[in-house]
Amino acid sequence: MSEPQHDTHSDDPIEQIIHKIPIVLPVAGGVLMFLLAFIAVYMA
Repeated sequence: MSEPQHDTHSDDPIEQIIHKIPIVLPVAGGVLMFLLAFIAVYMA
């Protein structure tokens, strides 16, 4: 019988993107503000 292989690498998708949050969050906020401002100007 062979022993099961245990890797230290996790396939959890949250762990793969958690280090990108400080970059993605402000960019997404900026895009959202621009979109909302564009909608407000278009509706006025």
